[in-house]
Amino acid sequence: MWNANAPAGTLALGETEKAAAGLGVKVHPVEIRQAEELDDAIVRAQAKGLIVFADLLTFSHRQRIVQTASQRGLATASGAREFVGAGGVLSYGPSFPEMFRHAAMYVDKLLNGAKSAELPVEQPTKFELVLNLKTAKTLGLTMPQTLLGRANQIIE
Repeated sequence: MWNANAPAGTLALGETEKAAAGLGVKVHPVEIRQAEELDDAIVRAQAKGLIVFADLLTFSHRQRIVQTASQRGLATASGAREFVGAGGVLSYGPSFPEMFRHAAMYVDKLLNGAKSAELPVEQPTKFELVLNLKTAKTLGLTMPQTLLGRANQIIE
């Protein structure tokens, strides 16, 4: 599920489709543009799981998305750990607290005279895997031990 109004969602969809093709997995994109389309979009999803690309729209309606998907037997995954807290099955993405700490270091450098044009653009370096075993069990899913061993946080 992706918000067609969010440029990052379009990029994420393209990268997901490339990765899926390499694994022999078919992606069925479900486009949304506004909150009123969420429920119908989930009903249209012709899949066993739902990857939700987080943006302002999907993030602010994460509880509704996860609940509706679960009612249809769909596991949800996202790059934002808050989706797992809302009842999603898993998330894998950058650590936002770590990114905010890093941003604070940039602010400190700027306040101490550094020129913004001279500061490098950096990518996140810390990623977190969060699993929700309670939701997985409700959906009849079993998490492989190798996945459990790599998780940064497990909700039981």
